[in-house]
Amino acid sequence: MKNIIITGLACVAAVGLTTAWAAQGATGTPGSAAPAFTLADSNGKNVSLADYKGKYVVLEWWNHECPYVVRHYGVGNIQGLQKQMASEGVVWLTICSSAPGKQGYVDAAQANEVMKKNAGSPAHVLLDPEGKVGKMFDAKTTPQMVLISPKGEVVYNGGIDNAPRARTKEETAKAENWLVKAYGQHKAGQPITNPAERPYGCGVKYP
Repeated sequence: MKNIIITGLACVAAVGLTTAWAAQGATGTPGSAAPAFTLADSNGKNVSLADYKGKYVVLEWWNHECPYVVRHYGVGNIQGLQKQMASEGVVWLTICSSAPGKQGYVDAAQANEVMKKNAGSPAHVLLDPEGKVGKMFDAKTTPQMVLISPKGEVVYNGGIDNAPRARTKEETAKAENWLVKAYGQHKAGQPITNPAERPYGCGVKYP
């Protein structure tokens, strides 16, 4: 697999990995109820978080032009997670909060085209061009992951893993994946040891 070099002044990386990075009382904070929302998906269907009550839900913040997102998709990491989670009944919602005219913005047709090209398989690609849902969950970077429990509680909110400087498929595979860890612990009825790890990547391109 060819190495992918991460460059680009348009991306601002938040690479420090510390727990409890989110502001006290911020929306989307682990341990709180997930904010309700409804967004149109890339096929024109309105999708609500409430549609998936009783299921685990993953929210993935996505900017297909962000070099960090390019790397995770380029080595097949996120696609693998999407398939793994789906096989266990988890609903994966990819959210684009890039504003029109900014890096990563896609309309419905473009979202489908890019996701197909990258062999992604989320349950839905949701369009959030006004950034309302991104701000509800305090989404700061792409990628950023939120895990919501079947009871509607935010279980995890933060970076995908602890390897912001990984480049290859092998390096990415060796990383500790915070999303998978939180999911496994919660499903097993265990305390979440890392409920809020600092995200890294490109800043979400809000209006």
